[in-house]
Amino acid sequence: IQDMSGNYYFVIIGHQDNPIYEQEHSSRDSQNKKDDYRDLCQFVAHASLDMIDEHMWTTNNMYLKIVDKFNDWNVSAFVTAGKQRFIILHDVKNEDSIRQFFQEVYELYIKVAMNPFYEPNTPITSQVFHQKLKVLCRRYLI
Repeated sequence: IQDMSGNYYFVIIGHQDNPIYEQEHSSRDSQNKKDDYRDLCQFVAHASLDMIDEHMWTTNNMYLKIVDKFNDWNVSAFVTAGKQRFIILHDVKNEDSIRQFFQEVYELYIKVAMNPFYEPNTPITSQVFHQKLKVLCRRYLI
């Protein structure tokens, strides 16, 4: 049995249910398995949007904790004031680290959103954002 610890899939979903940014870490070996893995993660994240929308209205907190579960994956969510959803599929349950990860990603996201050249609700292509997010992922998720 392969050890699954430290695998995650992170995605930012815009308020029109469109993906704005995604990043993953998998211990899968071949490219075909990685493609299947990404497709499954995208499906699970999209399927969890209804659960996130339900939880969003029951609390004043931005961090919604674990809102759904699929096989060995937990789905945690964070909703911004602008209704963008940060979703992470993870196989290791560590709510404190995930909460801190979401808080720091939110700060990064705000910096991107405040950039006058960024069109709201469009894919984030900034390499600086990508590199800083990778550092946060290594710190909190792996």
